Amino acid sequence: MSGLVDALLIVVAVVVVIARQFRASRIDTGRRWWLLPAVLAVVALREPGLVDAHHRTTSVALLTAELLTGLAIGAGWAWTSRIWTEPDGGVWSRSTKASGAVWAVGIGLRVGLFALGAALGVQQDSSALLLALAATLLVRSGILVGRAHSLRSAAAPAPAYGEPMFRSTGKERV
Repeated sequence: MSGLVDALLIVVAVVVVIARQFRASRIDTGRRWWLLPAVLAVVALREPGLVDAHHRTTSVALLTAELLTGLAIGAGWAWTSRIWTEPDGGVWSRSTKASGAVWAVGIGLRVGLFALGAALGVQQDSSALLLALAATLLVRSGILVGRAHSLRSAAAPAPAYGEPMFRSTGKERV
């Protein structure tokens, strides 16, 4: 695939993910939660330019940093998402403001890694970014599915990191 098609695929995937993150969405606890990350990873790994042949060690180090960043963003995003159950037993999630902060920090780190690679003269391809996005989505989905399985059928939503544990229901105890 050409670099332009890869860049377009990455932009579309990121826009879809960001647009959907602040809307409530049902968590698919079936087997398909890993499908989109797997497709993105296969597309990324098909490209020959994942590692720069002239700067192999530096390129692998940058790729490793990119993947670790993707894993951290996925975990942070999942743990800052709010999840709850509906009366029908379905588990739903929605990202919080903290999730948006995780994305902002992650994008900043990725821009920094790209700038570092450019300063070191490493030829960078969009495949590394696509692979890191796949890692982000895989970790986020895996953690959310795990949280959904462990969630009891309580009516109150499970708090995300940074939200208060107890919310006022408007009723006082007597």
